[in-house]
Amino acid sequence: MFQSPAVFAPQAGKALTISYLSAALTVLRPSLRHVSQWHDQGSAVLEFEADLDGVYVQGVDILRWNAEEKLVSFTVMVRPLRGLQKLVELMAVQLAAGQA
Repeated sequence: MFQSPAVFAPQAGKALTISYLSAALTVLRPSLRHVSQWHDQGSAVLEFEADLDGVYVQGVDILRWNAEEKLVSFTVMVRPLRGLQKLVELMAVQLAAGQA
């Protein structure tokens, strides 16, 4: 399950999750910086920062996996609101173009 503040409801399914994550990477990659990470046996939190057209974005990816080490949950949190809005705007372009 993929959850993001950019979409209203949790998204289920591998293909849909890959589509959203591919769009996010395309948008974030030019300035993406991983800042820190925390993990235990069943989960990890990856902190990141990026600059999107002059708008600062800070966020975390929260990953959880099961006993078979299969990813079962991927949650993204982004701040500040202006950064989230810019991320949504740029991702919408990628998703509409079918480039994700």
